[in-house]
Amino acid sequence: MAETTTQREYWNGDAGERWARNQRSIDAVFAPLTEILFTGAALRPDAPVLDVGCGAGDCAIRASRVLGGRGRVVAADVSGPLLAVARERAALEALGGAPIGFIEADAQTHAFDSAVFEHVISRFGVMFFDDSVAAFANLRRALVPGGRLTFLCWRPLAENAWITVPRAVVLPLVPEPEPSPPDGPGPFRFADPEVIGGILAAAGFLDITVEPIDRDLRLGLSGGAATGEAADSAARFVLELGPVSRLLRDQDDEVRERARTAVAADFARRAEAGGVQLGAACWLVSAMR
Repeated sequence: MAETTTQREYWNGDAGERWARNQRSIDAVFAPLTEILFTGAALRPDAPVLDVGCGAGDCAIRASRVLGGRGRVVAADVSGPLLAVARERAALEALGGAPIGFIEADAQTHAFDSAVFEHVISRFGVMFFDDSVAAFANLRRALVPGGRLTFLCWRPLAENAWITVPRAVVLPLVPEPEPSPPDGPGPFRFADPEVIGGILAAAGFLDITVEPIDRDLRLGLSGGAATGEAADSAARFVLELGPVSRLLRDQDDEVRERARTAVAADFARRAEAGGVQLGAACWLVSAMR
C-alpha cells in the first residue's frame, strides 16, 4: 500500500471489493482460527459485544448466535464494501440471534458509548491503527469494569508458511519490496508479544495474556477436487487476498499471470485430499479492563 493511501482508502478501494467478493473463501480458510477466538473469548449469553474490524460479518454473526435474542452485537469496520456484504449476510444468517448493529467507523477514534460492552473481540482487525495505544484506550473505555478484550493477530512472517511459501515463489518475479516499518500499521504489527503487552498496558489494560496458536489452514478447495483445480484455487486465494497480494498490486497482467502459474505449480506438489494445507501462526491475546 502506498504511503499516501490511508487504511480507510485502502479498504474502500480495490482491496475491500476483492475481500467482499471472496468473503466465503476467507471465512472458510480462517475457520480453524475463528474457532480458537471464540473458545478463548467464551462469550456469555445475553452479553453486549463489540466486534472490531468485523469485515464481512463472520464473527459478528457467530457472536449473535452465541449471545441469543437478549444480547447485542455492535460490529465496526472502515470498509463500506465489506459492511454491505455483512449486512446482507446478517439479514439471512443471524435470525433469532442477538441484533447486530453494523457501523462504518475507525475504532481508534469512534465515540463508542462508555462502559457498555462486556467483551470486545477481533479476528485480525486490530493491527492497522495509526496509534495503537490511543485505539486500545478507546476500546477500553467502551468496556464495562471487568470487561474483556480478546483478539487474534499474526506472529512473525517467518512463522507463517501460508504466506512465506507463495511469497518465496513470487519474489523473484517482482522488484524488491520496501520493508515495512516495524511499528507501523500492518498485518505483523503485533508479531512481537512484548510489543502487544506494552501497548495494552499503556492503554490501561490488566491481566494481559498472549498465547501462541499454530494451525494448518486449508487454502482453496477441499473434498474431492482435482489436484490442479485445488492448486489453482489456493493460488488465487493467497495472491488475491493474502499479504502476498501486495507484491503484485502495481504489476501488469503478464507478471500477475506468471506469479499465479508459478504458485499454482508449487501448490500442485503440496496438494493433498483436494486442498493445499500450510501452517499459520498467530497470537490469542486477552486482557481485562
